[in-house]
Amino acid sequence: MDKIIKQFLAEVNQRNQNEPEFMQAVTEVAETVIPYIVKKDIYYGQNILLRMVEPERVVSFRVAWINDKEEIEVNRGYRIEMNSAIGPYKGGLRFHPSVNLSILKFLAFEQIFKNSLTTLPMGGGKGGSDFDPKGKTDTEVMRFCQSFMTELFRHIGPNRDIPAGDIGVGSREIGYLFGQYKRLKNEFTGVLTGKGISWGGSLIRPEATGYGVVYFIQKMLEHQGEGFKGKKVVISGSGNVAQYAAEKVIQLGGTVLTLSDSSGYIYDKAGIDQEKLSHIMELKNKRRARVNVYLKKYPKAEFFQNSKPWEVACDIAIPCATQNELEEKDADLLIKNNCRCVGEGANMPSSPGAINRFTMHKILYAPGKASNAGGVAVSGLEMAQNSLRYNWTREEVDDKLKSIMGDIHQSCLDYGKEKNYVNYVKGANIAGFVKVADAMLAQGVV
Repeated sequence: MDKIIKQFLAEVNQRNQNEPEFMQAVTEVAETVIPYIVKKDIYYGQNILLRMVEPERVVSFRVAWINDKEEIEVNRGYRIEMNSAIGPYKGGLRFHPSVNLSILKFLAFEQIFKNSLTTLPMGGGKGGSDFDPKGKTDTEVMRFCQSFMTELFRHIGPNRDIPAGDIGVGSREIGYLFGQYKRLKNEFTGVLTGKGISWGGSLIRPEATGYGVVYFIQKMLEHQGEGFKGKKVVISGSGNVAQYAAEKVIQLGGTVLTLSDSSGYIYDKAGIDQEKLSHIMELKNKRRARVNVYLKKYPKAEFFQNSKPWEVACDIAIPCATQNELEEKDADLLIKNNCRCVGEGANMPSSPGAINRFTMHKILYAPGKASNAGGVAVSGLEMAQNSLRYNWTREEVDDKLKSIMGDIHQSCLDYGKEKNYVNYVKGANIAGFVKVADAMLAQGVV
């Protein structure tokens, strides 16, 4: 089996050299899915996984725009249309200087499995640009988004490819992008998700990823006969996902101890309650301040510069910042401090070494493709509401989100149960693979 896996990875690596993030994502899937494929005659010999790792389409384009100094700036835009076997391409747009082909292909590949797990008819895609919205004026961001969409609009549509937001793409950017699409196409369609409530958006969409990861962790704990009440929770990040994960943990009786950004992390031993969280939301969402400003109002808290929160003793860890933020040494610290559960809010925030440590020590570990699927799940619900020209209530959307996260958890149990342990990585990968593979087989070699 090791030989088969190595041969497969060598072939994929030959075609995708110098793409470490993409190869990391492919390796994690291959190690759990290939042993399953070999045992199933329906899949074996069909090269299904090899077809899955090859994007159906990669679009790369120039984005020229004019800044406030009337200087011409140039960025690169991308859209990776990875797999459309079970539905139109669906996945976010990321605006960040780190964006490159490897990162977007890894995200698009993960999106195939994530979207499949939601049970909604959505394929996998991802896109973005190396544009950095930080420090830019609203007018500059608008000009960039309009230039970006002037090319992207040729490749997307409500029944073809429906982008959403991601890092660096919030409600402001979605608004500018949607406005330009509408202007170019002269039609009002649900081509983007994450829209404002007054123009086609869905309630709970901003909260969905953060709420969803907590709902998934809750299911993991319930399977062990436990819950959030009284649990100490360490969260990384302080953006959208981290904020709403913290909010839901507080509502369920857990104690949030940390939040972070690129400058370091805050540790509030007394716990970050709803009032304190509201202050952090104001600092991050309106004032664009660093998390250490929190100490001006709450001086009993501590700030650890250029450090990660995994050194804080906790029961549950929720990484919500970025890929590979939780390394093997961090995993060892969490295990040493008796952390019992890790649920990923970000995409692939745990390194392969960290994941190995978690599984070796039988820590409850939820991979992002399962635990952070709440965001794309509610994006799918937004698409449904756009098609119906109707809006569900907050309670209706939240109930549907809970139900979807519960179904994803059950799928992981169905395929991931081992002796005295649930391997959620294996369960999520195989459950996501089966639905897409069956569709690909039914549709022939295309």
